[in-house]
Amino acid sequence: MRKQLRYSFDELVDENKKELENDPALMMEVEDRVEQRQAERIHEKKADKEH
Repeated sequence: MRKQLRYSFDELVDENKKELENDPALMMEVEDRVEQRQAERIHEKKADKEH
């Protein structure tokens, strides 16, 4: 038998958003990771166009 979830997905997302809003250092870490991933994707697209 499956264990019941205590929270819905939306509730967990809202909880995570609140945690990020209250922790500027964590927010910066997330933003840095997003920027890094975007830079990697741009680099990959440029490499694909060159071939």
